[in-house]
Amino acid sequence: MNLNQLAKTANEMVADDRGLLAADESTGTIGKRLDSVGAENTEDNRRDYRELLFRAEGLGKNISGAILYDETLRQSAADGASLVSVLQGQGIIPGIKVDTGAKDLPGSEGEKITEGLDGLPARVEEYVGLGARFAKWRAVITIGGHNPSRHCIHTNAHALGRYAKICQEGGLVPIVEPEVLMDGNHDLERCDRVTTLTLNTVFDELYAQDVALEGIILKPNMVISGSGCKTQAGIDEVAERSVQCLKRCVPAAVPGIMFLSGGQSEEDATAHLNAMNAKFAPAPWKLSYSYGRALQQSCLKAWQGDAGNVSAAQAVLLERAQANSAACAGSYAKAA
Repeated sequence: MNLNQLAKTANEMVADDRGLLAADESTGTIGKRLDSVGAENTEDNRRDYRELLFRAEGLGKNISGAILYDETLRQSAADGASLVSVLQGQGIIPGIKVDTGAKDLPGSEGEKITEGLDGLPARVEEYVGLGARFAKWRAVITIGGHNPSRHCIHTNAHALGRYAKICQEGGLVPIVEPEVLMDGNHDLERCDRVTTLTLNTVFDELYAQDVALEGIILKPNMVISGSGCKTQAGIDEVAERSVQCLKRCVPAAVPGIMFLSGGQSEEDATAHLNAMNAKFAPAPWKLSYSYGRALQQSCLKAWQGDAGNVSAAQAVLLERAQANSAACAGSYAKAA
């Protein structure tokens, strides 16, 4: 394991107020997004849409890296250039989703365990050869009734630790993503308690499995009210409680925390990040973003599967990327 190289890449991912574009939707998930704008879920349409994202001129000013799906890492653009080389030409680091999805957790109704450890060392080696420099693995924690169970949190934390160690040994910076879902009617307090327990358990496993914290990125949820909660916490309260929770749980050796948007609107995801950096800094680590829908939603609607809309869609993407990078600096102001 080359810790110096891993740490260098991890620090590049959070440098200069830049964030990550999460474009790693599975074939089924991207199909739902394409369907929402009337585009068929074909390999060409998936390629065309992602090429649109990656070729937005100047995207690398605000985006440090892009998380890809297996298909995308191997694809070529319409002109024959690999999509990896398109990203590299923008100064964007290619990354890869390596988990195989969340499946029902045996013995724990309503909970999930993320799979994909079988054969992972060989896949990591292949992905490095294809140009990837970091990886992502998402664990899913659901709040509701008596859930999450200790069983769910521990099994997912253990898998995150194994994944992270395998990636580091193979030369990829692991993004450690334990997502406490927004789905549910739970309040901010319960999200805080569950997120604290989850993060503490995850870092226990990272320590136990000798994962070098200098060479990882953490991708957590924000501490936020459940989407069905009658009382929604305000922007500043979410920001303050999120930073407080992370300061309790995340060692200073971690280079950066790149939040997931988790179903938030584009505007809310940006406003929350901005408040953290504007009002509750400094923090021991960089606070940035790794957004999928919160970067892509307006872009996808502008595109509508029509080649004639590519420039307009790219302009919308660049606007969202610039807004979120401003939020990393604590200088974002919503347009009137």
